[in-house]
Amino acid sequence: MLKNATRSAIVFLFDLLAMLVAWVGGVALRFNFDLPAHYADKLLAAGAVLLLVHAIACRWAGLYRGMWVFASLPDLRRVLKAVGVSAVAMALVIAVDRGPPALPRTMLVLYPVLLVVVMGGGRAAWRMWKEHRLYGGLIGAGKPVVVVGAGTGGAMLVRELARSPDWQVVALVDDDRAKWGRELHGQPVVGAIERLPQVLHDYKVSHVILAMPSAASAALKRATDIAVRAGAHVFTVPGLDDLMNGHVAINAMRPVDIEDLLGREPVHIDSAHVQAMIAGKTALITGAGGSIGSELCRQLARFAPARLVLMEASEFALYGIEQWFREHRPEVDVVPLAGDVKDAARVDEIFSAWQPQLVFHAAAYKHVPLMEVGNAWQAVRNNVLGTLQVAAQARRHGAERFVLISTDKAVNPTSVMGATKRLAEMVCEALSRAGAGPTQFEMVRFGNVLGSTGSVIPKFAEQIARGGPVTVTHPEINRYFMSIPEAAQLVLQAAAMGQGGEIFVLDMGEPVRIVDLARNMIRLSGYTEDQIRIEFTGLRPGEKLYEEPLAAAEETRETPHPKLRIARSRAVNGTFLEELGDWLSQPGPVSDDKVRAGLGRWVPEYRPAIHPASATETTAPSPIATSAFIPAAAETRPSSAMP
Repeated sequence: MLKNATRSAIVFLFDLLAMLVAWVGGVALRFNFDLPAHYADKLLAAGAVLLLVHAIACRWAGLYRGMWVFASLPDLRRVLKAVGVSAVAMALVIAVDRGPPALPRTMLVLYPVLLVVVMGGGRAAWRMWKEHRLYGGLIGAGKPVVVVGAGTGGAMLVRELARSPDWQVVALVDDDRAKWGRELHGQPVVGAIERLPQVLHDYKVSHVILAMPSAASAALKRATDIAVRAGAHVFTVPGLDDLMNGHVAINAMRPVDIEDLLGREPVHIDSAHVQAMIAGKTALITGAGGSIGSELCRQLARFAPARLVLMEASEFALYGIEQWFREHRPEVDVVPLAGDVKDAARVDEIFSAWQPQLVFHAAAYKHVPLMEVGNAWQAVRNNVLGTLQVAAQARRHGAERFVLISTDKAVNPTSVMGATKRLAEMVCEALSRAGAGPTQFEMVRFGNVLGSTGSVIPKFAEQIARGGPVTVTHPEINRYFMSIPEAAQLVLQAAAMGQGGEIFVLDMGEPVRIVDLARNMIRLSGYTEDQIRIEFTGLRPGEKLYEEPLAAAEETRETPHPKLRIARSRAVNGTFLEELGDWLSQPGPVSDDKVRAGLGRWVPEYRPAIHPASATETTAPSPIATSAFIPAAAETRPSSAMP
C-alpha cells in the first residue's frame, strides 16, 4: 500500500513538473527563447494559479488509478480531461489579464499542446521502456505464425503475442483491401486470405492463428479450409466478448477442430417460451445417459425444472450423468433410475411414482449396421415397443407433452433402424390423433450429431491416433451433421412450440462428404494422406449413400424458428395401434427376414437393402459384395412410396 502511495506521489509530481515545462516552454517558444525581463513577474503569478488548478484537475481526472506500464487509451482520455481543465483556466487568466505587459495569446495553443505532449509522451515512453525490459529479449524467440484477421481481434492478439516467448507474428492476412500494405503493431498485412498458402511458403511458416471472432461461420470455415489445405497447424481464439474483456491469453487459444470446419451457425432459441414450458415441472428423460439424452438433461437444467427423472438401461451411463449433476448442478433435484423401456412394469412404476409432466424419449437403438443383421427384432422391440409403452403411460398419467427423438433415417428408410424409428413416429401420431387425454405428442427428426457415441468422428480420431488407416465406407457417402448442444436446444424449442402431432425437422444445413471429413481430420491432426491413408471398405448393411431430411410426399410448413420446419405425413388407420400391438406381442425370436417383412407392412416406404443371409455367414461385407447394399432408391432419389 505504501509502495503504491509513493508511486502515485511521484507521478503527481511529474504531472506538476509537466505543467511548469509546458507553461515556461510555451512562453520561451513565443519569444524565440529570448524572454523580456518585464514578463517575469506576470508569468510567475499566472503560473502559480495554473499550477494549483492543474493539481486539482489531475486529481479530478483520476490520473493516478492506472499503471503506467499498461498506459493506453483510457489513460490518454484522463490526460486530455486534465489538460482541458488547465487550458480553460489559462484562457480565463488571459481573459482577465489587464496588462501591460499582456500575456501572449499564442499560449492558448502552445500551452495545451505542450502539456499533452509532456504528460502523454512521458507515460508512453515509460511503457515502451518497461515493456522492452520485460519482453524485449523474447522478440523473435518463438515459433513464426501468420495471423488471419487484421481487425479488433487481430490487433489484440498481435499485441498479446508480442509478449510471448512461444510465438512470433511475422505477417497478417485480411480480405479488407483497405488494410493491405499497412502495419498492425509493427507487423505487415500482406494481402487477402486466399494468399495464405503463398504467405506460409514465403515466410516459411507452418502455424496459423484465426483471429476473426465476430466473423460468420462460413468465413471461418473458408479460412480454416485454406489454412488446413496448405498444411498449416491452425489455432483459433475465443469470441470477441472474451477478447474485449481481456480474456485473450495464450493459453486461451485452442487448435481448430472438426466442428469449426463444419461451419454451423450458433443456435438461438426463444428461452422465455422454453422456460415457461419447463419451469417448476417434473421431466422424465429416457436414455438419459446417452449422447442426446444426457445433453437434454443438461439443457433442461438451465430452465429451473422442479425435478429431472433420469431413466437409463446402462448402469455406467446412468452413473456418468448422475455424477455430472452432483459436480456441476448440485442444486437440481435429480432422480437416477435404472430401467429398460421394454419393461412395462418398470415404466408404469416410474410414471406412477413421479408423475412427470414432460417426457423426452431418447432411448433407442441407433446403430444402423449393428441392428441390421442378427438384431432386427431387438431393434423393433426397443425402438417401437419401448416408444409405445412410454408414450401410452405418458397419456395414461396425464403428462403434458411427450417428445420423441427421431432421425432422418426414418425418411424413405432402407435399414431396420430407420424403419423402426418411422414406426415409432407413427405410434406417436396415432396416439395424438386418438385424443382421449391431455398429452401433446411431438416428434423431432435430425441427422448425425458430432461426437455422439458410436459416431464416425470419434472413430476417425481413434484410427488417426493409431496411425491409420482411416476407414470410409464409400467415396461418395455423405451425411448431415450438427453439434449435440445444438440438437438438444432445438428439441426443446420444438417441444415448446408444438401443438400436438407434429413431426419437426431440424435444419441440418448442407450435407458433408464423409471422405472430406476424414481428410480434414487427418490434416487437423498434423498428418498428410501419405502418412495416414484412407481405406474404402464398402457400404455396410442398411446404409444409404445419402440421408434425406424429408420424404418427398410429405408436406412441410415453416415455423417461427428458422431452423425448424414441420412435416405432415401420411395418416395412420384407426386400427393401427391394435394391430401393431398384436404384432409386437408375438413371442420371439423373430428372424431378420420376418422382421423386414413386417416392417414393410407397417411402413410402405421402407425399401430394405440386400443383406447377407445371416450374421454367421459374414462378419464384415467385402468391398465387392457391399455394392449390393446400395438400394435402387439410393441412386435415383425417387419420391416417397407413401400412398
